[in-house]
Amino acid sequence: MTISNLSVLVVDENKIRAAIIEAGLREAGYEQVHVIGETLGLARHIEQVSPDVIVIDLENPNRDLLESMFQLSRTVKRPIAMFVDQSDQSSIEAAVGAGVSAYIVDGLTKERVKPILDMAISRFNAFARMSRELQEARDELAGRRVIDKAKAILMKAKNINEDEAYRLLRKTAMNQNRKIADIAQSLVTAENLMNEK
Repeated sequence: MTISNLSVLVVDENKIRAAIIEAGLREAGYEQVHVIGETLGLARHIEQVSPDVIVIDLENPNRDLLESMFQLSRTVKRPIAMFVDQSDQSSIEAAVGAGVSAYIVDGLTKERVKPILDMAISRFNAFARMSRELQEARDELAGRRVIDKAKAILMKAKNINEDEAYRLLRKTAMNQNRKIADIAQSLVTAENLMNEK
């Protein structure tokens, strides 16, 4: 996706600062820039605009406003670049924990907007890729556990060894055009139902 195709939502209650960000984005080639001047009802605005990237400028945010922005960043699943005038260590840690892709303290200039946005998008994509890989690894591990349980059930029920049990699972999966883990889960579920009182 090219820069001109990316939709950017700028959230800033200060019109002068919002104009600086918007000018920096437009000069960098972003054509779809939406600016809103209030944080109230932000989730609704995000839903309406459906931006690819969100830029939030908070000047001097209080703790409650920061926390609501961090809560928002956990739910929107998009790159977020957040500009603040002042910060402390706990706010920085909270921003990172909330998944804010770029948390910039006292660094708002027109020329810096594009590189910061590029970095936010790159960090978001890297984090999303790592999260996806972690979930795939967890799913694979869970699948192996289920397969091991299913093999144990088959070994006991049919008086066969582990290799034979696995071959039977694999053959059934191939015949039904399903994953081995799905067949194994069905077997484990059936066994649990049979043993329920």
